[in-house]
Amino acid sequence: MNTSRTIGFTALLALTLVLAACGSAENTAPEATSAPEQTQAPTLAPAETASSPAPSSTAAPSPAATEAPPVAEDPGPPEEGTPPTALEAAATVMRALKSGNMETLAAWVHPERGVRFSPYAYVDTKRDVVLSREELEQAMQDTRKREWREFAGTGEIIELTFADYYKDFVYDADFASKAEIALNQGLGQGTTLNNLREVYPADSHDFVEYHIAGVDPSAEGMDWSSLRLVFEKIGQDHALVGIIHDQWTP
Repeated sequence: MNTSRTIGFTALLALTLVLAACGSAENTAPEATSAPEQTQAPTLAPAETASSPAPSSTAAPSPAATEAPPVAEDPGPPEEGTPPTALEAAATVMRALKSGNMETLAAWVHPERGVRFSPYAYVDTKRDVVLSREELEQAMQDTRKREWREFAGTGEIIELTFADYYKDFVYDADFASKAEIALNQGLGQGTTLNNLREVYPADSHDFVEYHIAGVDPSAEGMDWSSLRLVFEKIGQDHALVGIIHDQWTP
């Protein structure tokens, strides 16, 4: 009897230990599955940081980079109390020519020599029209027709009022806005002899050329035009003595 009880007690104890072991295995199972959840969290951070630089990688182009520089620069009026340079004097004269302001234009004319008008590159000291300050101030209203030499190619006399000559042989293109500018350097070269430096020596004169290479591509460069403003140097000042028009000639 005692032996049977001992065996039964031992079996019951073993069964209890087995059940306890199974219960502890179930309690430890969730701890084993929690590890993958912890390893997944860090993997999200690199993905987010990798995508963040994308918007800033393409910078918007600067508007200034697309702006074309101006064709010609206007130095503007000279500073008050300082003598104008040749370029400053020419810029003021060109603005007066564009607006047809004869009073401003006349103020720049040499007080004794006046200003000579040449329709082409060759300066004819005997036949070119020379106007004084007083004549120039009233020139636009003058209905008298003058002879301004001959048309290139035909040889016909250029007989025009000053206003008509002005439209054809002075401001016949938008020199103030669209021209290249050069100081004491020729830009346009045609078939007409250019004797500017023979008439206006470099040691006593400056000239500023305004040049437009052409407007219509179909003209193949035969619609170029230049205007040369010649100034006598008077100390540090400049006085206008010549307005020379030039263009393509046959």
